[in-house]
Amino acid sequence: MTPKGLTSFAAFWPYYLAEHRLPSCRALHYLGTTAATLSLAFLLATGFWSWLWLVPVLGYGPAWIAHFLIEKNRPATFTYPRWSLAADYKMFMLFLFGGLQEEMDKHKHIIFAPPGQPS
Repeated sequence: MTPKGLTSFAAFWPYYLAEHRLPSCRALHYLGTTAATLSLAFLLATGFWSWLWLVPVLGYGPAWIAHFLIEKNRPATFTYPRWSLAADYKMFMLFLFGGLQEEMDKHKHIIFAPPGQPS
């Protein structure tokens, strides 16, 4: 369940990490982020703007499949679209360049709290 009333990205980030506990979920996010970024770069380079609709499909498709079928939760994009997009890229960069495990460890009291229990 997506919490309402988060007022900053700093407050959203631990929640976002909690919604991406499983490595297979994160892997599908990385796939989508890579596909969306590369397709946007291709469109910018070629000017094939009629294909712009494909960028969010490639980006969000794998991520939403991961949420519904793997994590079995609701994508944060529905409630916090801008923060969710920023967090997708933050998680991806931390994965690529290191630091994701440290972030997961730093917020593990929230990430691994039982559902419905205060963290």
